[in-house]
Amino acid sequence: MHLQKTTNILSRRDFLKLGGLSLTSLASAPFTQAGSLNPDQQGRVIYDHISVYQQPSLTSDLIKQYWVDTILPITEVTIGDEEPAYNRVWYQIGNEGYAHSGGIQPVRTIPNQPAKDIPPGGQLAEVTVPYTDARWEPDLHKEVGYRFYYETTHWVIGLTFAPDGTPWYRILDDKWELILYVLARHIRLIPPSELSTISSDVPAAAKRIEVRTREQVVIAYEWDRPVFMSRTATGAKFSNGQYLTPGGRHDIYHKRPSRHMAAGNLAYNGFDLPGIPWVCYITESGIAFHGTYWHNDYGKPRSHGCINLPSQASKWIYRWSLPAIDPDQQSGYEKFGTRVDVI
Repeated sequence: MHLQKTTNILSRRDFLKLGGLSLTSLASAPFTQAGSLNPDQQGRVIYDHISVYQQPSLTSDLIKQYWVDTILPITEVTIGDEEPAYNRVWYQIGNEGYAHSGGIQPVRTIPNQPAKDIPPGGQLAEVTVPYTDARWEPDLHKEVGYRFYYETTHWVIGLTFAPDGTPWYRILDDKWELILYVLARHIRLIPPSELSTISSDVPAAAKRIEVRTREQVVIAYEWDRPVFMSRTATGAKFSNGQYLTPGGRHDIYHKRPSRHMAAGNLAYNGFDLPGIPWVCYITESGIAFHGTYWHNDYGKPRSHGCINLPSQASKWIYRWSLPAIDPDQQSGYEKFGTRVDVI
């Protein structure tokens, strides 16, 4: 089988064409399929604080600031001035003004009906509200273990009820093997049909992925035809070292639909992030494609080496790439999966 030689050149025409294929154009701008905003679209403040300006420009008049985890109405998505050049997407916040998209996670508030029948091995689920507090006991007055954020994924292993009758899901933490409890109405069980392999009829050797670190984009190919593109944020240099995404040829060999990632000192560039969704590992050291909920600022290097993607983009890569993982499995391995070229 002959595959064309990889090129590092991405023309403007190619970029615009691929942008039409991407699930995550405009840095995860909260569009519906028709291109209009969801009427109930919200944004969660991701950073310690964000600023709202009179116009979509960092040089415009500052109106006010909002703090982390504040939930705001997003009423418009627009393109700002020349800075920052790598991400010019801005959100209008109600009728107040504009905030740069990088510090705002597009979210919605979608309550769910609890499911009584949980499979014996558990079932994958996702958070459908801006955030929900996972507690050590099924009681709103008990201590919070972690805060779970919108579109994070978790393994539900049971349903229980508080003394007042409120339904809670039992969540298995995959890293520490602890049990946490989350209000059932905040979690959606993901049906197996939603995890079926995309382009399952395409031979494994005809699928490949390019991670273009210069342009900060991920492109998926079938038979050398681009079928998907998303902006990304790859490995960067930090004050305590370089965490560059390793270049060269890799294979996706290990996948997890949900992963609690933690490392280092939280006060010194460390992290403790439960429920990272749609993880596709390409190295034994833990470099992976995965969804990201702690920033919405794609287009520049800013990770610890992983290939950060918006959650829906990472879900597409997870479903399309090989190895395919059964919906009832928390992880899967295969020595040679989909080829990945980091260039």
